[in-house]
Amino acid sequence: MAEGQLVEVAGRRLRVSNLDKVLYPEDGFTKGEVIDYYVRAAQVLLPHVRDRPMTLKRYPNGVEGNSFFEKDVSRHAPEWVRTVCIETPGSSRGAEKADFALVQDLPTLVWVANLASLELHVPQWTVGPRGAIRDPDLLVFDLDPGSPATIVECCAVALRLREELESEGHAAYPKTSGSKGMQVYSPVRTRSGERTGEYARGLAERLERELPELVVSRMTKRLRPGKVLIDWSQNNPKKTTVAPYSLRARPAPTVSTPILWDEVQECRQPADLVFTADEVLDRIDEHGDLFEPLLAKDRPRL
Repeated sequence: MAEGQLVEVAGRRLRVSNLDKVLYPEDGFTKGEVIDYYVRAAQVLLPHVRDRPMTLKRYPNGVEGNSFFEKDVSRHAPEWVRTVCIETPGSSRGAEKADFALVQDLPTLVWVANLASLELHVPQWTVGPRGAIRDPDLLVFDLDPGSPATIVECCAVALRLREELESEGHAAYPKTSGSKGMQVYSPVRTRSGERTGEYARGLAERLERELPELVVSRMTKRLRPGKVLIDWSQNNPKKTTVAPYSLRARPAPTVSTPILWDEVQECRQPADLVFTADEVLDRIDEHGDLFEPLLAKDRPRL
């Protein structure tokens, strides 16, 4: 595609620009390649972000330049991009509400990628047809290693989380963060926005008591070196987590990648669970969407 080209995507016309601009200098990965990745991953990515207000993390000058989070897209979104107005009390910009993009289809995903939105972040809840916020439908444990711990230690914690969750009737599904850690998800039904956070905190604290040399459930920095933080606070309805199949702003175009439990079990070094855009597309061809069970309508009550 030529720079500044007007293209048609699934019946929508939009302009894409600066396609040759390198956004990942270490790999020479360009904006055009970012858009191409998201187009090719759309079949598995879109179901996981649909109806979830998206926070964009934009890198207009690439991963080595300045970045910013964007929630309110009302000033520049095409009229065909669906948005939803969400209250944002305590916003750093002083705004009490924002018009978040809902990335429901391929044209919207291409529009988002053309903004150099390398990272896509979504909450653990969806909105209804009229924008009403639903109760959380996902439980997430964000595993963050404190150096010198790595994703290898995260895998050990993830396996214990899986045991605990399955013993209580909850299936567990792992993915890499695309950075240094990983997440474990469970599809759930809840009756309040606070229930997932309460449950996650209780389980994190229980594992900290059981494995004090490996696990920490508190944010205090002095407690974290060499241990894995189970960040249960990601279940706060005000927070977001990087979406499955989202690129990350690392030196290489790594991806937050759904993985097999066998891969978790067999991880011996951090490089075992680092996947770049091209590798993830190959994995999709081989495995399909490993996170597809998270989309099931039949979910256990939490």
